[in-house]
Amino acid sequence: MSKTLNNQTVEWNKLPWKQIERRVFKLQKRIFRASQRGDVKAVRRLQKTLMRSWSAKCLAIRKVTQDNRGPRTAGVDGLKNLTPKQRMSLVSQLKVTGKALPARRVWIDKPGRDEKRPLGIPTMQDRAKQAIVKLILEPEWEAKFESNSYGFRPGRSAHDAIEAIFKHINRKEKYVLDADISQCFDKIDHITLLEKLNTFPVLRRQIKAWLKAGVIDMGTFSKTEKGTPPSGVISPLLANIALHGFEDYISSFKKAGRYPNGQAKKTNATVIRYADDFVILHESKEFVEYLQQKAEEWLSRMGIELKASKTRVCHTSEGFDFLGFNVRQYKVGAYRAAKVGKAGRQEPINLGFKALIKPSNKAIKKHLDEIKRIIKAHHGSPQEALISRLNPVIRGWCNYYSSVSSKDTFSECGSLVFSMLKAWAKRKCTRRNSSEIIRKYWRTIGGDNWAFATEDGHKLIKHQETPIVRHNKIQGVSSPFDGRDSYWSLRTKSYPGLTPRVKKLLERQKGKCEYCGLLFRNEDVMEVDHKTPLSLGGQDTMNNLQLLQAHCHDVKGTHEKRQSTEEPCAVKVASTVLKERVTK
Repeated sequence: MSKTLNNQTVEWNKLPWKQIERRVFKLQKRIFRASQRGDVKAVRRLQKTLMRSWSAKCLAIRKVTQDNRGPRTAGVDGLKNLTPKQRMSLVSQLKVTGKALPARRVWIDKPGRDEKRPLGIPTMQDRAKQAIVKLILEPEWEAKFESNSYGFRPGRSAHDAIEAIFKHINRKEKYVLDADISQCFDKIDHITLLEKLNTFPVLRRQIKAWLKAGVIDMGTFSKTEKGTPPSGVISPLLANIALHGFEDYISSFKKAGRYPNGQAKKTNATVIRYADDFVILHESKEFVEYLQQKAEEWLSRMGIELKASKTRVCHTSEGFDFLGFNVRQYKVGAYRAAKVGKAGRQEPINLGFKALIKPSNKAIKKHLDEIKRIIKAHHGSPQEALISRLNPVIRGWCNYYSSVSSKDTFSECGSLVFSMLKAWAKRKCTRRNSSEIIRKYWRTIGGDNWAFATEDGHKLIKHQETPIVRHNKIQGVSSPFDGRDSYWSLRTKSYPGLTPRVKKLLERQKGKCEYCGLLFRNEDVMEVDHKTPLSLGGQDTMNNLQLLQAHCHDVKGTHEKRQSTEEPCAVKVASTVLKERVTK
């Protein structure tokens, strides 16, 4: 490879990413299948091949330097971003050596509280190494993980966990243990975790180095005796590995009972886990309380415990909150039985319960507080600026809750937002009466006579406009590494968190990125791009939009920027030559 800056820049942007991704994904699928059939020797051989792979190193570096759309914060190495030249240099230097630098600790505010929580920032090289190790370990453990584990796994979401709960309690009353693990990521025992990993020596040494690397807070070094690597790329995967086996352990206990016809039966409980939050469901309250003790015993082996303030046993008719949703059963109603009772009268019978899942009161309050804060911060801003700031907040929240019984909640939120906006409008126009204010800020657009919109049609999204579309739960132990590309492509399009515009683009592009031609996967960051930029006369219409992967969007933007800077130079040279000819 060339050592010059310009050539290395071109080399990074012009790498054959399509072939690189296919090569890595092919190896991952082979690891997944070998793990499924229990061929440990083949798994280790393929993992070592992937660890040394140049393609895996390129993908890992692209993930931590380009795909990461979060705030850019430097570790102890002081690096926030890498140039294309530095990325190419890191590819040649990156190697799993069994060494790690300490993480830099920063303190961030807890949402809605005055407290702060610690956040560890690894160095750029350690982030890239962790991304490689995740590529290696994830397919092996995806073949082992339990079917009702949903948190921080590719192709699975909170909506799958909620749908699993709904299917187990719909029309059947149960008792539930709603539990939360206290500081799960910070208290996992290192020795037990490494024993459960049971990987080859090089990888074991590297993971152990991250676990023991420590943190630097304001120049003071502190050891890390427990917990996963702070805020590392691999931390969620290690936490899932630590909690693996919990569902099988709880399900192994059976409750003795009898069927209505007198025959003996044994029933086990259902465990549904999302990262460090889980619920245990069963018909018997005593059995659920017994399983709570067993759960505490199992978790103590990993060095963790339940959080007492967030753990309780209740009946599903009382309702409980899980992942921002409120899950509750309601009685269907009493009807007259056809059979006459002993007193010669028809007796009412209860046909059972019906489960309804709605946004939790806490989630609703948090959302309305956020809208109130935005409106208050924009009391002096024009209407268009306020609409532009509110629309993403309303759209994102409604999309998250669009797969459950949220119609009434959306209507109530819409009414409350209208009241907030009316107060905002009155504050801006103190000398006008209410009818003049309404005529100024609310207009008729289509069939909506109360659209909060500007004169040019820039309209605020209403909560009530979001359609309710039920989410289809993932099939059993399915995984993106099982080779069913068509199934996973359809699931990507139907994810509740996507906006209607993104869903339409996915349908039109058949689930593929327009730039590289690869199928979108669940963990990919997707961005909407204008084919012809707005600065060059393009319009914000569906015909001018395309859906790209985040890194493809970066490459396209860099290419367009280079063209825009080169074209004026060419025009300037041509005009200079023309002037010289005229002068002569």
